[in-house]
Parts: sequence; structure tokens; C-alpha cells
Amino acid sequence: MIWKRSAVLRFYSVCGLLLQAAASKNKVKGSQGQFPLTQNVTVVEGGTAILTCRVDQNDNTSLQWSNPAQQTLYFDDKKALRDNRIELVRASWHELSISVSDVSLSDEGQYTCSLFTMPVKTSKAYLTVLGVPEKPQISGFSSPVMEGDLMQLTCKTSGSKPAADIRWFKNDKEIKDVKYLKEEDANRKTFTVSSTLDFRVDRSDDGVAVICRVDHESLNATPQVAMQVLEIHYTPSVKIIPSTPFPQEGQPLILTCESKGKPLPEPVLWTKDGGELPDPDRMVVSGRELNILFLNKTDNGTYRCEATNTIGQSSAEYVLIVHDVSITLLPTTIIPSLTTATVTATVAITASPTTPATTNSRRDPNALAGQTGPDHALIGGIVAVVVFVTLCSIFLLGRYLARHKGTYLTNEAKGAEDAPDADTAIINAEGSQVNAEEKKEYFI
Repeated sequence: MIWKRSAVLRFYSVCGLLLQAAASKNKVKGSQGQFPLTQNVTVVEGGTAILTCRVDQNDNTSLQWSNPAQQTLYFDDKKALRDNRIELVRASWHELSISVSDVSLSDEGQYTCSLFTMPVKTSKAYLTVLGVPEKPQISGFSSPVMEGDLMQLTCKTSGSKPAADIRWFKNDKEIKDVKYLKEEDANRKTFTVSSTLDFRVDRSDDGVAVICRVDHESLNATPQVAMQVLEIHYTPSVKIIPSTPFPQEGQPLILTCESKGKPLPEPVLWTKDGGELPDPDRMVVSGRELNILFLNKTDNGTYRCEATNTIGQSSAEYVLIVHDVSITLLPTTIIPSLTTATVTATVAITASPTTPATTNSRRDPNALAGQTGPDHALIGGIVAVVVFVTLCSIFLLGRYLARHKGTYLTNEAKGAEDAPDADTAIINAEGSQVNAEEKKEYFI
């Protein structure tokens, strides 16, 4: 088979030379302007390469393509090399184009287009084959990782030509401080590339995706990526949230223990002042909540919430101060009555013993007088109310006495002094009631 193929190639070459020699006398002048034109080609491994050779001015001169091993692929429209991957695209006096499918790295090299003039003119076209990098792999992660540990991740890809570029991202933010290593593969054509990322993890890294991205010109702007989701274990964090910022006596209160950790913390433990809850019937624990049904002054103290997981324990404290219920006094209007009324007002004013002058001289000169002395506004208000009530009482008593005047008869009533006995005097006095109006005495 080899000698037959060689014979065919020699036959095509001899025929071409004979044709050129026969017409060389008439074409020497015209052939000086003929020259084949080619272009370099770049193709991805496994793709198809198109090799084109053009001649602007050609006097029916044959064109030929040969591979880097100087084997003739096509002589005009005649196939010389038995390779099913090589096909004729177009053949004319001005162009010879062939295609090479399923290109491999071994196809890379310099291809030659020959124009059989006298002398033969050639043009070179270099075929570059790009090695596609394999899908990257991330190694070095072992789940779970404890908070504060140093993590080292390595991303690796092989088969790239030229060597691929590796980039790291965490939460879509690129990490620049990485190590890069490039090694040549055994075929001495492609490369294995690796990159190492070192960082110390914390609880904010839990659930974060770390991405290794491989960029290469053979990927047509669609990089290959590998992703690793981090799992970080850490001790709980605890916070107590009250249902109201101003707890008052008699009102309910709910304290919520908000705890976060990985693994998830176990049920929380509530204590007061370092001991158990003093009133379990009124202080009800439900999950992470402490519900105090109604507050009183005995509930004042420090409440502590503890959360625990397999990594450790954490706690938070809340100081409870129960405030008095605020009472709003509404103004009172006293309406005098026309009927009989008795008003009694008792005001007790206790005077504090006089403090010696030497004591006053020791007070802090920067202290406010209102902070240690009596409340003069309150005393003045009380005195005003007492005076008002007294005046109202006098007015009402006067009105009452003016409307109910007392009357009585004296021994000077007519007929009384002449009566022999008391009964007769009373009878005589009754008869003289008509004129009694003149003998009335008034008591005020």
C-alpha cells in the first residue's frame, strides 16, 4: 500500500511538471505575478479546521496542500492521502480549500500550499490546536470545620494547551492571595494547573460557596467551575429580648432567648440570680421563652439564659426592674348643694425638726435644693385645698341657718303669769300664739 501511494504522488507531481514545462514558454512572463496566499488557523481539539489557499492570478496552474510531514493531502481536486477526516471543500484555478475534522493535538504544525509554476511557489499556514482543560476538582475540604481553623483548598485541572488560568471566588468576591502551580503533562503538549487557597474560617463562612473558576481561550467565554459549600461549626451566641422595654407591676412579661449556633443549641436553661426560678406556677418556660404571667416587686433580679451545643456553651443576662403602675389624677369639681351638707376636712401637717446650721453647712454646694428639701409645691396645693374647703363649709352653713330660723316663747307670754298651774299656763300660751310673732327672739 505504501509503494502504491508513493507512486500515485509521483505520478501527480510528474504530470504537474510536464504540464508546466509544456506551457512554460508562453507563461513565463505571466507566472511572475502569481503567488499563493494562506492564513494561520486555530482550532479547539476535537473541532474542524479549514485550510484555504488562494491565487489571484492563475493561468490554469495546479495547487497542492501538504501536511507537516510533507505528505500531499490534495492535488487540485484529487485526494492523495487516505484519511477520512480530510475532505475537499472547494477546488478551482483560484482556490483550493480542504477541511480536517476531529482535530487532535498531533495535527498541529505547519501546512504548505504549493503553486506549480516555474519555479514552484509555496505559502505556509500554521495550524494551532487548543487543548481543552478538564473540569476542575476541589480537594482539601473535610466537613465539618471548627470555627477558627485554618482551611486549605486546592483546585486542579489537566489537559489545557496553553496552560489554563485558575481564579478563586468567595461570595462572588475574588480572592487574589493564592498559590499557582503549572506542570507539563506526559505528552509534552498539554499542562496540569493547580491553585491553592489558604484562609481561616469563622461563623460567617458557614453555608458560603467557594468557587474555583478555570479560564481558557478554548472555552469560548464559558469558564468551567467547581464549587464547595462550607460547613462551619461554632459555639452558640445568645441574646435576651423582652416583650416590653418598661415592665410594670401587674403586667405580663415575656423574655425570649434568641440563640444561634451550629449544631443547633439544645433547649435553653433559665435561672434567676444564679438559682432556679422561684415561682414555677407564675413563671412558665415554653421553648426559648420565659413567660411571667403578672409582675410584682419580688420579680426584680438578674435573669440568665444558657444555650449549649456540642461545641460549647454561651449565656446572656437580663436585669429586671419592675416599675410602679403610673396613675393619672383627673381634676375634681365640687358642686355646692342646696340641701344640708356637712363637710369635714382633716389636714395633718407634720413639721420636721429644725436641722442645725452646722448640718446645712456640710451639704454639697452643687446639690439641687429640690433633691433634699420638702416639696413646697405639694404643701402649697394642700393648703389651698384646705382653705377652699373651709370657705365652702362656712358658706353652706350660713345658707342653712338662714333658711331654718329657730323660734320659742318666753314666760312673758300673755296669761302665763296668771295661771295657777303649769297646765293652765300652757293652755293660755297656746291661745296667744296669734300674737307670738311680736315676741320672737332670733339666735344666730
